[in-house]
Amino acid sequence: MENLERLQKIISTAGIASRRTAEEWIRAGRVTLNGKVVTELGTRADANRDHIKVNGRLIRPAARRVYVLLNKPKGVLTTVSDPEGRMRVTDLVKVKGKLYPVGRLDYNTEGLILLTNDGEFARIVSAAGDALPKVYLAKVRGIPDENRLNRLRAGCRLPGGTRLAPAGIRLLRPENNAWLEVTLTQGKNRQIHRMFESIGHPVAKLRRIRIGFLSAGGLPVGAWRFLAPREVARMLRIARSDD
Repeated sequence: MENLERLQKIISTAGIASRRTAEEWIRAGRVTLNGKVVTELGTRADANRDHIKVNGRLIRPAARRVYVLLNKPKGVLTTVSDPEGRMRVTDLVKVKGKLYPVGRLDYNTEGLILLTNDGEFARIVSAAGDALPKVYLAKVRGIPDENRLNRLRAGCRLPGGTRLAPAGIRLLRPENNAWLEVTLTQGKNRQIHRMFESIGHPVAKLRRIRIGFLSAGGLPVGAWRFLAPREVARMLRIARSDD
């Protein structure tokens, strides 16, 4: 019995690239189906029967889909390669096959990040927005007043013109250098650092403590665990509800 799926989905599910990248490859004529170049995005195939090649290399479906929750330490890159040879998140997770991070965390930010070989899962979860907010603990220099925090809560415009979505911000410990809980629904580069720099309170420490309903739950920094099937299904269900 045939199990027909769009080529871009087959490629992303195999863990080779995101679906968007796979679509670009198809348009560029870099994908063949049973020996013929395909440029039509609506083309369907059976991953278990058809011969699909990308750049001349035969692809195979991932033997087993893997979903990992890692509590990333500081000083680790959220990438699959680094010409300088620095530690990467993929160096910390010892599993068979290649994994890719879902989204990113800055080099000096610790906390939770997902890794998977399922490109479709990564695409859906990355685009979830409000449905799967990310929660951080941030220690900043000094104590920001409510007027400044309200600017960030409302969604400020950064120097350079970048407009940020509203953020949830709760002052936890107003000590000499305050701790705050920050909830984001978007993922701009160094977003929290840039937010607090814009109000004159640079971030000294930053840790992501939750992705949607997933929390560390006793997972030490540097450790990881597999997601349970029910967690994967719940992530997809919640993420798709935001479509």
